[in-house]
Amino acid sequence: MIQRRKTKTAQVGPLRIGGRHPIVVQSMTKVATTDVGRCVRQVRRLVEAGCDLVRIAVPTAAATRAFKEIVDRARVPLVADVHFSADRAIEAIEAGAAKIRLNPGNLRGRGDVERVIDCAKAHGIAVRIGVNEASIRDLKAKDVPPARRVALMIREMRSYIRRFERRGFTNLVLSAKSADVTRTIEVNRALAEAFEYPIHVGLTHAGLLVDATVPSAVTLGALLAEGIGDTIRVSVAGDPVQEVRLAREILLALGLRTSNEPELIVCPTCGRCEIDVVALARRVRRLLADVHKPVRVAVMGCVVNGPGEAADADLAICAAKGKGFLYRHGQRIAVVPEDRLLDALATELAAI
Repeated sequence: MIQRRKTKTAQVGPLRIGGRHPIVVQSMTKVATTDVGRCVRQVRRLVEAGCDLVRIAVPTAAATRAFKEIVDRARVPLVADVHFSADRAIEAIEAGAAKIRLNPGNLRGRGDVERVIDCAKAHGIAVRIGVNEASIRDLKAKDVPPARRVALMIREMRSYIRRFERRGFTNLVLSAKSADVTRTIEVNRALAEAFEYPIHVGLTHAGLLVDATVPSAVTLGALLAEGIGDTIRVSVAGDPVQEVRLAREILLALGLRTSNEPELIVCPTCGRCEIDVVALARRVRRLLADVHKPVRVAVMGCVVNGPGEAADADLAICAAKGKGFLYRHGQRIAVVPEDRLLDALATELAAI
């Protein structure tokens, strides 16, 4: 079992982040905020996919006006993504944001950060302090060593936290991101060591789904396995629903989330296989598409290691030439001809 890091708790609308509360999955809308209808529809699709918290960009006054309409129609708390403008941050807070994402270093006006802090405090919302490696001036040079990069990001985060704490504001979530896998891991380890606030974990600019999957899984998986991370986002160029699905798969793989959907396990196949295991597994996956309960199904290519490897499955097929051995909870219950395996599996699924 993974031992989650104990942190302070941030209140984001009805959600509690940190303090060993369930890890919150979030994503971000990718249509113009001013197109309220499309934005609301995308939020709904994200919620249906299992998203707990949705971030929305508010770069203009028109966007913050639209944000208020979206808040009124959304079924989850919304985060306003703010850059450069204290006015936009304050407008978004007043429009009903449950949290704002802010890099205080991007607010250049005198007293801007303090204005935003005071407004957030007055409205009882959370603030995510973001530090991005690409935005730190001292890190523009490519020859800055990794350890120095991490140290500078932590130093900047510490200076921001002090500004919030001096004004009595502690409803914070911390985020330090990089496009580099190992630096993202290292800086988040350093955050967890230095501060007690909950941490948002993500790998920035990960790429298209095919390119983002492995780096995101490695980064988030490494940190979550160490108990670091209270809310996560997988960044994918494209449909944000893909982000939510991948984030949930990472959490499921680590045992940090449960699911009411089936899980399919398939052996990698080898020279012992006497039937087309991949084709069989694809047919089983299609069968499971209509099943909505937390059942684990295994498809194994032989009876040598198959029964042992499938012992943790609720149902398993261990294939042999022209037939399959059907197992329930590790116990063999039937020998079924190959052409009737799917029917037999469907019958057992209905009985669970």
